[in-house]
Amino acid sequence: MIVGVVRFELHLPGVGSLKDKRKILLSIKDRIKNKFNVSVAELEDNDLWQKSVIGAAVLSNDKTHANAVLSKVVDLVENRPEVVVTDIQMDWL
Repeated sequence: MIVGVVRFELHLPGVGSLKDKRKILLSIKDRIKNKFNVSVAELEDNDLWQKSVIGAAVLSNDKTHANAVLSKVVDLVENRPEVVVTDIQMDWL
């Protein structure tokens, strides 16, 4: 069994309130969940307006498949115009 985890540190430059931040993050998290069928959650910096840490995890019997899925998740997040990815960490359990 392979568990792949990716962690994103995000900067949200156009955000002026927690409500705006939640709206953007909900959109990103829902798109990741629906498109790739992975678990995703906000992990840190819940009360900061322009910073967030989100993570996604995939469970698979094949590391190649899990890596492909997480790579697509990374591409999706990096291509969102409303966020700037400041750090990405990928781990295997």
